Amino acid sequence: MALRQADQRVVSGHGSVPVAGLWRALGLTLASVFVWGVAHIGAGRRLAGFALMGLFGALVAGTVTAVLGFQEKLKQIAVQHTWLGAITIGLLALAVVWAVVVIRSYQVVRPVGLPLAIRVVAGSLVVVMTLLVCTPLVYAANTTYVLGNTLSNIFPGEDHSGQQVNAANPWKNLPRLNVLLLGGDGGQDRTGIRTDSMTVASIDTKTGDTVLFGLPRSLQKFAMPPRLRSRWPNGYTGDPGDQGLLNELYIMGERHPELEPGYTKGQRGPHLLEDVIGYLLDLKINYYVLVNLGGFKDIVNAMGGVRVHIEKRLPIGGEPERGIPPTGYLEPGWHRLDGEKALWYGRSRHADDDFHRMDRQKCLLKDIADQADPQTVVTHFEKLARAAQNTIFTNIPSALLPALVKLSGTVKHGADIRNLAFNPYKLAGFHVYQPDVALMRGVVARAVADSGNPQPSSTPTSAAKKKHPAHRTVSATATPPSTSGGAVSLKNVCG
Repeated sequence: MALRQADQRVVSGHGSVPVAGLWRALGLTLASVFVWGVAHIGAGRRLAGFALMGLFGALVAGTVTAVLGFQEKLKQIAVQHTWLGAITIGLLALAVVWAVVVIRSYQVVRPVGLPLAIRVVAGSLVVVMTLLVCTPLVYAANTTYVLGNTLSNIFPGEDHSGQQVNAANPWKNLPRLNVLLLGGDGGQDRTGIRTDSMTVASIDTKTGDTVLFGLPRSLQKFAMPPRLRSRWPNGYTGDPGDQGLLNELYIMGERHPELEPGYTKGQRGPHLLEDVIGYLLDLKINYYVLVNLGGFKDIVNAMGGVRVHIEKRLPIGGEPERGIPPTGYLEPGWHRLDGEKALWYGRSRHADDDFHRMDRQKCLLKDIADQADPQTVVTHFEKLARAAQNTIFTNIPSALLPALVKLSGTVKHGADIRNLAFNPYKLAGFHVYQPDVALMRGVVARAVADSGNPQPSSTPTSAAKKKHPAHRTVSATATPPSTSGGAVSLKNVCG
C-alpha cells in the first residue's frame, strides 16, 4: 500500500501531491456518474460495484421498456394525480440516490494525503458532477408536480351530476361523447363573459370519428327548452335591453341563479348553454370546456407564437360602426403570430362576417394543436401550465382523463374529423333569426350518421397543398347552400 502511494506522488515546490491518483479518482467518479459501480470495481470492491451496476442496468432497461413499449399507457398515467405524485417522489428519491452514489464513488477511490486546497477543488468538481445529474431529475420532479397541480386546479374530482365516473369503462353506455367548446370573450368593456365561439364536438367513442358543429353567436329568438318556455314562450329575447343573442346566455345564467338551480356562480352560465344548445341540436351535451380568450393569448405566447396562413387583410381592433379605426392589420400570407395577434386572427370579423370567423377559430385551434410538439411543451411547460390554469375551465372530471387521452389518440391518428358550421350561406333554409329547430336537428342527425364516411371533395389534395401552401383556405361564403348540412373534412376547411 505504501509503495503504491509512493508511486502516485510527484514532487512539487509545495511538497508531494498524489496527482496521478487524484486524476484517476476523478475519472472513475465521472464514469460512475454514467454507470454506477465503475469506481467501486476500480477500488477492488467488486461485490458492491457489480451490485450497483446491476441496479443501474435494471433502471435503464425498465425506463427504455416503459418508453418504447408502453407509450399509450404512460400518456394515461401522466394525467392521473396519484401516479403523478408517486412519480414526483420517485424522481426526487432517484436524485438523492444518484447523488449518494457519485459522492460515495469518489470517497472509495480518492487518494490519501491531499492538501486542503486540492481537497476543496476536487470536492467542488464532485459537487458539480452531482449537480449535473441531480438538476435534470429535480426539474423533472418539479414539472411533474406542476402538471399534477395544474390538472387538479382545472379538472374537478367528480362530474357535474355528482356521480363517480366508471374509469375502467367510461364509454360502456356512451356511443358518442358530446363536448361543448366555448370561447369566452371577456374584457374591460364588457360585463361578464360573452361566448362568441360555440362548438359542439361529437365524438364516436369507438372510432374517434368527430363532427364539429359550429353555432353562430348571433343566433336570435331561438326556441328554448320546455322548462324555460314559461319565461320565453316565443323564443329567447334575453332581459329587457338585451339583443337576445346566443352569446348572451352565459351572462344570463350567471345573472339569474333560478335558471340553473343547484349550480354555483361560474357554473350556471356554461350549464345553461349546455341545456339550450343540446336542445337545439337534439344532442345530450356531456361536458363543456370554456377557454377565456383573454388568457388564450398567454398560451400562445408561452408556446413562442403560432404560425398561421392569413387569407385576407384583417383589421386589429376598431369599431367601424362607431367610427373607430383599426389600430393595425394582419397582412395576408404565412406569419408567426404572438398571442395578441393570434387572438385578433380568431376574433376579427369586420373584414368579413361571423361565419368566416367561426372557421378561422377552428383553424387556429388546429394550428396550435399541430404545433404544440413535445419539445415546445417541455421547454415552456411552467408558462403553459400557469396560462392554462387562468384560461381553461371545465366540468370534465379528472377520473375521465385517462380515457380521454386514449380517445384523443384515436382522434389524432386516422379518425375522420368533419366540420359543420350553421351558416345561412351554406345551409339552405337556415336562418340566424328564429332558426328552424327541426332543420338544425335533422342536419345534426345526418352529419352524425355520416360521420366516418368522408365524401369526395373538389378542394386541393393534401399533396397539392404541401407544394402550394397558399392554397390553405377558410371556406368561402360563396359556396352554394346545401340541403344536407355541408359537413366537410376539417382538413378541407383549414388546408
